[in-house]
Amino acid sequence: MTTTAEQMRAWTGPAILTYGFRPFFFGAAIWAALAMTLWVPMLSGHLTLPTAFDPVSWHAHEFLFGYLGAVIAGFLLTAVPNWTGRLPIVGWPLGGLFLLWLAGRVAVAMSSNLPTGLAATVDLSFPLVLAAAIGREIVAGKNWRNLIVLAMLAVFALGNGLYHWEAARGDYAAQGYGLRLGLAAGVMMIAVIGGRIVPSFTRNWLVRRGPGKLPAAPMQGFDKVALLALLAALLMWIALPTSLVTAVLLGLAGALHAIRLARWAGIRTAAEPLVLVLHAGYAFLPLGAIALAAEILMPGVFGMAAAQHLWMGGAVGLMTLAVMTRATLGHTGQELHAGPGTVAIYLALVTAVLARVAAGVWTDEAMALHSLAGVAWIGAFGGYAVLYGRFLLRLPPAKRI
Repeated sequence: MTTTAEQMRAWTGPAILTYGFRPFFFGAAIWAALAMTLWVPMLSGHLTLPTAFDPVSWHAHEFLFGYLGAVIAGFLLTAVPNWTGRLPIVGWPLGGLFLLWLAGRVAVAMSSNLPTGLAATVDLSFPLVLAAAIGREIVAGKNWRNLIVLAMLAVFALGNGLYHWEAARGDYAAQGYGLRLGLAAGVMMIAVIGGRIVPSFTRNWLVRRGPGKLPAAPMQGFDKVALLALLAALLMWIALPTSLVTAVLLGLAGALHAIRLARWAGIRTAAEPLVLVLHAGYAFLPLGAIALAAEILMPGVFGMAAAQHLWMGGAVGLMTLAVMTRATLGHTGQELHAGPGTVAIYLALVTAVLARVAAGVWTDEAMALHSLAGVAWIGAFGGYAVLYGRFLLRLPPAKRI
């Protein structure tokens, strides 16, 4: 039987097409930096794209469904072969899937010049093809426990479709049902998958450090209660985003997930930022839930969009950057250690999130804070592309024949 390593060595094309994380993590980082580079002058009125979306809705769509969609693809195309024991998608099929994602970015950016519905069709074809590929592998490998991941991917794609429909109706899609549905799917992915990998990676690192407190085992009874509470809160937030019941459920979910995070011994990981950043990324999940609850109860404290960015920029942004850096190092044979450059991009992203939230509080300084957030975001993801591009774009010498 052909092994993964043999299949990768047999591929004689570009190294970037030897594993799913390579094109999609690199593409996601480049797009995150480029889209923000475009967004900053759009925000100030100095640039207009030929998109049918209003500027804010384009911005929100491309970071949620564009950037996160690519990271999800890179993660799943890398993780699912490990889950199922089946071979990964490599070569031109992988390249075709990446081009499908890229076509979605171009189509959305130019949608006002395209026939009605074409941009949505092109954009939605990527998550649908990805879901079909992942579903086939899970079923063929009889990996039934991970069908929940496929279900969350389907909800994410549904949110994207609803987002396009709302925008086509002339609604403000950036605060619509589609965005909340897509973001809720992303938050649940972090809660479910992060709930597996954060304590696992932390335990592995701490065991090598010597005696001391270790993380609680993943997916115990408390974890399941916390996940159910988060699911209930997200469902209410999707349907009734300003309801008192929604605020109570979000506050409860935030408290439970803060406790869940505290059970993972993150305080012992300060010596290795590559592990600590996983805890920091997850921390934005309960912080976002609590901030949204506070905004519902006391409107104007943060501004709904600013509170929401604790999830979009914090939980999604920092957790995905943490996973991208660790997976790239691990799958390219590098030492699992965050050097000064990697620490710098983590700090840049945290700066971006905090500046964006601060812009909702100190409205007199909003433009300057938005600009700071944008520059820091570009530095974080542009920095990843520069630092990690050399690992993504070529194979280590030992893997060549």
